[in-house]
Amino acid sequence: MEELKLKLKEQLIEALNLEDILPEDIDSTQPLFGEGLGLDSIDALELIVVLEKKYGIKFADRSESRAAFASIDKMAEYVAANRKK
Repeated sequence: MEELKLKLKEQLIEALNLEDILPEDIDSTQPLFGEGLGLDSIDALELIVVLEKKYGIKFADRSESRAAFASIDKMAEYVAANRKK
């Protein structure tokens, strides 16, 4: 699971062009949106695309994606449970 979390952090940094942030700078329990990492709805769309391309994950609705994007920990749990690739 730790390897998946690291990979997700790297993919997040790459997809969102977070040039000044390293994977180890992102706390796996920290919220990704709002006061945590400070991502917004456009960033969420980018993350959805990454998860679809890299893991074959399709989100059924907004509440499902919102729960999956709460933190890196939650995203890793969601990917591990729902990945197709």
